[in-house]
Amino acid sequence: MKPVTGADRRHLFGQVPFMRLLDARREFSEGGRARLVLDERAELGNVIGAVHGGVLVTLLDVVMASAAVSLFDFERTAVTLNLNTSFHAPGRGRLTADGEVVQHDANVAWCRASVSDDAGHVVARAQGSFRYLPLPQPA
Repeated sequence: MKPVTGADRRHLFGQVPFMRLLDARREFSEGGRARLVLDERAELGNVIGAVHGGVLVTLLDVVMASAAVSLFDFERTAVTLNLNTSFHAPGRGRLTADGEVVQHDANVAWCRASVSDDAGHVVARAQGSFRYLPLPQPA
């Protein structure tokens, strides 16, 4: 696999193949906060007819990383060091993931996030830490 690179570092998210596969859309990422939205579809389902828990974890992970990189104007990337997730309800319909940086230093961001359904019910929550790394450079 090749790293995702591009001239506009603010829009690298939309070029990540896995995010395109999920059709996860970033609504904003600024000032240590971020929001992603995803609509349920059959390909993302589990045995009970809800969005698979792995998709929910991905949303939580990515929204926290997006919040973290927004603090440094997208001049770095952030990779997950740890992630602790709890599931509260099946995820159905349009799902919204909100993430925020709780604390950070020059190397690590500590974040929290939640995924909610259209009715505002919390589907899942997470907290995690993310290491800042340089952005990959084009070959």
